[in-house]
Amino acid sequence: MDAAVVGLVAGTGWASGVNLYGAALALGLFGRFGPGEVPAALTRTDTLVLLGLLFALEFVADKIPVLDSVWDAVHTLLRPAGAAVLAVLLTGEADSVQQAVAALGAGGLALSAHATKATTRLAVNASPEPISNAGVSLLEDGLVATVVWVAVTNPVLALLLVVVLVVAGTAVTIALFGAARRGLRAWRARRRTRGRGPQDGPGRPPLPGPPDP
Repeated sequence: MDAAVVGLVAGTGWASGVNLYGAALALGLFGRFGPGEVPAALTRTDTLVLLGLLFALEFVADKIPVLDSVWDAVHTLLRPAGAAVLAVLLTGEADSVQQAVAALGAGGLALSAHATKATTRLAVNASPEPISNAGVSLLEDGLVATVVWVAVTNPVLALLLVVVLVVAGTAVTIALFGAARRGLRAWRARRRTRGRGPQDGPGRPPLPGPPDP
């Protein structure tokens, strides 16, 4: 596979981990109306209609607190699997070994992006600002469309962009996990403190004993 195919597969794979239906729909639309060369199976009218309906469902579900995390949980395996299928379609003229490598790579990138998204959404759902869910979701939708567009029009640049996104996403995931662990430790410490009776409180002077004979 040349660098152009690698960049196209990498960009599509990462975008699929954030929004599988949006990435596939963008591919089909860019292939049908835009500058990109996309497999005919993705540009058919019935395929675009089905992808549009699925994208509409995700568009709504992804902006509702808690429901977005449930949706992410359901798609934990679907997004990497879908990214692998798209990779096989995009490398249709490659041999079976190259297609397998492309499918595994795209699936791995999708899983990485999915993990970052799911972790971020859990943190957003814990925040007191309900409008942040819709804002984060719209940002993700725009990012998916942008990455797919770059992958179709400039695959080499898309490959570099995916590297940056994976590194940034990994850093965000690690930071959020660390913050969650610290919050959990603080919550447990508060529970232990509340569980002590007043007699067990630190710094309380000992009760006086009987006088010495």
